[in-house]
Amino acid sequence: MTDQNEEKPSSRKNGNGKPLPPSAHHQVSGGNSRGFWGRIRGYFLAGVLVTAPLGITGYLAWVIVNFIDESVTPLVPAQYNPETYLPFSLPGLGVLILIIILTVIGALTAGLLGRWLLHTGERILNQMPVVRSIYSAITQIFETVMGKQSSAFREAVLVEYPRRGIWAIAFITGVTEGEVQNLTEQETVNIFLPTTPNPTSGFLLFVPKEETVPLDMSVEEAIKMVISGGIVTPPDRRPLAEQQKPQVSASIYEDVDILREREKAPILVVKKEK
Repeated sequence: MTDQNEEKPSSRKNGNGKPLPPSAHHQVSGGNSRGFWGRIRGYFLAGVLVTAPLGITGYLAWVIVNFIDESVTPLVPAQYNPETYLPFSLPGLGVLILIIILTVIGALTAGLLGRWLLHTGERILNQMPVVRSIYSAITQIFETVMGKQSSAFREAVLVEYPRRGIWAIAFITGVTEGEVQNLTEQETVNIFLPTTPNPTSGFLLFVPKEETVPLDMSVEEAIKMVISGGIVTPPDRRPLAEQQKPQVSASIYEDVDILREREKAPILVVKKEK
């Protein structure tokens, strides 16, 4: 026997009191199923977004620690190695030993004897044709990046690259000096234009300072935006009045570029001789 009060699918009615067609009944009955699986899919993606960065970061840190341990710990004599007297290994022992060694070296170089040894080693390296170039470049990079008074990679800017009207994020690495600045009329700055998604490679450009647009976002936020290919976009924290007012435009150069192409001239204004 069937319950007389049970409503048949064909007798269900819509908001106007009219019976629903069979196709509409199937859509209503399947809506809850699709909603349930949609929520499950959303929860799964949320779990991936939360655990993936943590897992990848932890894995990379573990790989680096293991690499340092396997490289440094075997150099320690057995009688001074704590793992010799313990039934288990100590993770991070090589990292700790490396930190101590680097600290001791830094303390020794601060003294008179250490400075003499350092200068003697530099003089020896400067006598080697290929090695001296590599050593000089690496030394300048480390002094620039790790120096306390360094301003390298401290400011993110917007520049037009590779042509007018196309904007790219770059980082100011210093003020242009020497022959490059003496050859240019405008005051130029050194900028590093990174590539996506690998910001360790890129281009060194010398750009007039007035053609760079300072960004309010931090260097870390700009690097994240470059690495993600624009997927991670930091919010605009400027006042609302500044957000609604454009700062730059490439349209002012259109007439100049059209005239240059029409006349096939590399320059439009002849520089007067002094």
